[in-house]
Amino acid sequence: MGLTTGKDRRARPGARLPWALALAVGAACAVLGIVLTVRPFLSLGVLVVLLAVGLVAHGIAELLRRDAPWLRVVLALGWIAAGVLVLAVPGLTIGGLVLVVGIALVLSGAIGAVRALRSPDGDRWTALALAAASVLLGIVALAWPDVTVFVVAAVLGVRLVLLGGSLVIDAIRRARAGASTVEADGAGAPPRARARRRAGAVLALVGTAALLLVSVQLSGVPRPDAFYDAPSAVPAEPGQLLRSEPFQRAVPEGATAWRMLYTTTAADGSPAVASGLVVVPGAGDDHPVVAWAHGTTGYATGCAPSLLEEPFVAGAMPDLGATLAAGWAVVATDYAGLGTAGSQPYLIGEGEGRSVLDAIRAAQQLEAGLGTDTVLWGHSQGGHAALWAGGLAAGYAPELSIVGVAAMAPATDLPALLDGITGSPVGAVFGAFALAAYVEAYPEVASGDYVRPGARIMVESMQQRCLTDPSTLVSLATSIVSDGRVWSQRPGDGELGERAAENVPTLPIGAPLLLAQGGADSLITAQAQDGYVAARCAEGQAIDYRTYPGLDHMGVVTGESPLLPELRAWTADRFAGAPAADGCSS
Repeated sequence: MGLTTGKDRRARPGARLPWALALAVGAACAVLGIVLTVRPFLSLGVLVVLLAVGLVAHGIAELLRRDAPWLRVVLALGWIAAGVLVLAVPGLTIGGLVLVVGIALVLSGAIGAVRALRSPDGDRWTALALAAASVLLGIVALAWPDVTVFVVAAVLGVRLVLLGGSLVIDAIRRARAGASTVEADGAGAPPRARARRRAGAVLALVGTAALLLVSVQLSGVPRPDAFYDAPSAVPAEPGQLLRSEPFQRAVPEGATAWRMLYTTTAADGSPAVASGLVVVPGAGDDHPVVAWAHGTTGYATGCAPSLLEEPFVAGAMPDLGATLAAGWAVVATDYAGLGTAGSQPYLIGEGEGRSVLDAIRAAQQLEAGLGTDTVLWGHSQGGHAALWAGGLAAGYAPELSIVGVAAMAPATDLPALLDGITGSPVGAVFGAFALAAYVEAYPEVASGDYVRPGARIMVESMQQRCLTDPSTLVSLATSIVSDGRVWSQRPGDGELGERAAENVPTLPIGAPLLLAQGGADSLITAQAQDGYVAARCAEGQAIDYRTYPGLDHMGVVTGESPLLPELRAWTADRFAGAPAADGCSS
């Protein structure tokens, strides 16, 4: 291996630096790169600072490479400006950082491609592969802003380690040789070095292309079609059927189903439009009705169960087939704002409860053979909705015959629930939904009062995904790796906590009430549910309270849960007019 001069000397980073300075710069880059590579999931504030410093270091390294002066200088100054901008404007935080880095990666790749095509020597195809990888990574960054900060941290970390290692090795060689020259890079580099560089470029391109392909596969929140658009003239009276059409997706064999659009009343009392499904057994008439209030499917408009591949599985409907086999019809609201325009009343009692009751009213206008007696079922968010619907029914929809209410793992003590999610990274996803709904419904609730600046883009991205979408894996991953550092104050405190307390379901329910709770539920805990039940019993509400040790939030309504046959038996008793047990008295 010989020493080089002239143009070849300018190709290696550090060739114009004294060896001692190159050694210091290289060591600093390597250490910073190792931290970013090994610990990309540091607290978001620290990560932003490290990334900004890394961008500046990357730009300085580019300035030291002088093989294409004006292109290299433009690229280097761009990286430095990006780092300085992030450091100088704290308000940018994650959102600004991702935007800056995404654009910088695309521009860097474009400039690299131009430089490779104009270069008369060197390994042109290797340079083009690296340029293409940079462009693709920039596209992924802009498409997935909440996860990109972690990916960029790891990628930039590896790049800094390699750059720093190169500077350190060159400095040590020069110090030992007592010379200021180094081996050439590019066409004059040893064959092994060129082969390694070519292999690294191919791996970078393949890996980034795979990441882009995965991101495309993860995308896909359903979009409502024209059926969900409100007609030009909407009746002011709630519970009016606006339109309906046959529905077949995931409907059990022998059953008949429709999707419907109907009027309802929003939480603030204004007119609203909601959608839902009606499913009836294939034979007979005067079918008793189970009004199903689904569990959380997401906050975005496209997360309506009637839009999803498995409408009833998505909302945790307990055994639709057995329900229909019992001869009961199912009326399932999407809630206002899911499928239809407007905001979803997520954990906002009056909006949810009215959506449930008005779905029953609208379904009875179909020629579907529905009877009048109705039992309300709901799980999780839907349990909250069912409790509110049961409490509102006498005053809001007195013509309905509500003969029972079954709430499974219902969201009841909302301030405690919101506080509990701060200790669970996964809980941040549900907290994001609740925050979005309360910000829309209550002007005094501000997102900035509860979400750390560095986590805002993560929370906003969570609010745009459905739980059934593969992209939710990204929400869960970013929530977990951020170590739960999402909230600037406890969501159960302040204005959000006060409004949440107002939405605890405390209205008296005249119909028999069954409340089921899993003992191993970590989202809605048995302890919190016990407290709610005790308080309601003290107020005179009769409750058949059943607990299931070892079952978690979803386990209580799925699989071999003993609740499922008990729920059907309890519901059959309500339709038969049998007396109901009162667990409060015992």
